[in-house]
Amino acid sequence: MAAARKARIERVTKETAVTVQVNIDGTGKTSVRTGLSFIDHLITSIGKHAMIDIMLNGKSNDGIVHHLAEDVAIALAQTIDKALGDRAKIMRFGYALIPMDEALAYVSIDLVKRQYHKVELKLTRDSIEGMPREDLEHFVRSLVQNLNACTHMIVQYGDNDHHKVEAALKAFAVALRMATGIDSRRKGVPSTKGAM
Repeated sequence: MAAARKARIERVTKETAVTVQVNIDGTGKTSVRTGLSFIDHLITSIGKHAMIDIMLNGKSNDGIVHHLAEDVAIALAQTIDKALGDRAKIMRFGYALIPMDEALAYVSIDLVKRQYHKVELKLTRDSIEGMPREDLEHFVRSLVQNLNACTHMIVQYGDNDHHKVEAALKAFAVALRMATGIDSRRKGVPSTKGAM
């Protein structure tokens, strides 16, 4: 029987306190409480569409939205990375093209243990659902920067910034589900190097 792909991380700083628990092989069950409603919604969407159970509690110690959005993203990504372990037997690559009404986004992920990211959300409004645009963009960048993977996330087009970012993170979730999937034919890690 394969080892459970679960992990828990606590990230506590002078600015924030974040606790995250994930189960890669879950059913998409989530409980997310950060005090940032749109962030909670986006993380819930990631769990639901990646089929990852996510229990996340985050609280600000300094009242600064930027710090909380950043630390929640860092902790979530690092917990997923930890749960993946040595990444043996995974599919490794995942991709998705996801619409949300008039917006269309695509994501491609390689779960190789080399960080690279390209993110183009194409947001235009100063704030989305009460969150400053720059903090929302920073949340997304912090998430993909700390996953220990190569991630390309591109919004092709759209008019509504809420739809653009939500399509992008749903595409991320679907691509992540594909990449973390177990390949029953594979032995060891999916790399010609023999290590990720």
